[in-house]
Amino acid sequence: MSIKKYHIRIFVKENYLIGSKMNLKKRHIILPLTLLLTNCIIVSARAELSLGTGIIALNTPYKDYDMQTTPFPVINYKGDNFWINGLGAGYYLFNDATDKLSIIGYYDPTQFKHDDSDSREMRRLLTRKGTMMAGLSYVHKTRYGSLRAALAGDVLDNSDGMVVDMAWLYRYENGAFTITPAIGFKWNSDNQNDYYYGVSKYESKRSGINTYTPDASINPYAELSVSYEFLSNWNIYGVGRWTRLSDEITDSPMVEDSWDSILSMGITYTF
Repeated sequence: MSIKKYHIRIFVKENYLIGSKMNLKKRHIILPLTLLLTNCIIVSARAELSLGTGIIALNTPYKDYDMQTTPFPVINYKGDNFWINGLGAGYYLFNDATDKLSIIGYYDPTQFKHDDSDSREMRRLLTRKGTMMAGLSYVHKTRYGSLRAALAGDVLDNSDGMVVDMAWLYRYENGAFTITPAIGFKWNSDNQNDYYYGVSKYESKRSGINTYTPDASINPYAELSVSYEFLSNWNIYGVGRWTRLSDEITDSPMVEDSWDSILSMGITYTF
C-alpha cells in the first residue's frame, strides 16, 4: 500500500453506483471490470510494481467488541491506465499531472462478527459482512496540497449503501521520509448506516436490544500516512484514520464509542 500515490486507500469505505434499484445489474459489473483491468496490466509498457505484507487493525465502536486485526498481502501497481493500491484497484478515465479520474473497486473491511462480542445480547444479533465497493474517485493536485474525492456503492447487496468521501491532503518529503496528513469527511447513506448500526425488529426480538433505524450521516476524520524508503527498493509504511462518528451512529444501541479508527502498516519491495 504505497503512500506516495494519492489514490483511495482501503479504509476509504466509499460506495458508488446508483442505489438499490440497480441490484440486478451489480452482479454483471464485477467480472467485466476485472477482465478490463487485468488486460490493462498486460498491455502497460511503463509500470511500477511493489509487493509485500501488511496488517490491518480495525477498532470499531461496537459494544464489548475487541479490535480486529488481519494480515494481508500487499500489492501496489501503477501503470499508464491502471493501478492497484492495497485492497483497491482503479482504471484511469483521465490522468495527467494535475487531475486524475478513475473507476475504482475495493474491499471494505467494515464488519461485525456477533461471535466476537463479549456481550450476550450482541451475540444474538446478525453478522454484518465486509463488502466489495465500486464507483469513481477524483484527485486534484495543487502546490498547496491535493483534493481527494470518491463516490462508491456496495456491489454485493450486503448494505446496498453508498458513501461519499472527501479530504484535503498535504504531502511533505524529506529525503527518504514522507508524511501526508489529511482532514476530511465521510457521508454514509441511510442504507449504509442501517446495515452496520441498525437493529431490526427480528434482531430486537432475539436479543432484547431496542430496534433502531438510523438516517444518513456525515462523519469528519483525520488521517495520517507515513513511509520510509531504505536499501533503494524497500519501503516501510503506516496509515491511520480516526473518525468522529455522528449522532446517527452513536445513538445506535449497538454502539458504545464515539470514535472508530483503522490502522494499516507493512513493508514492500519495489521491482
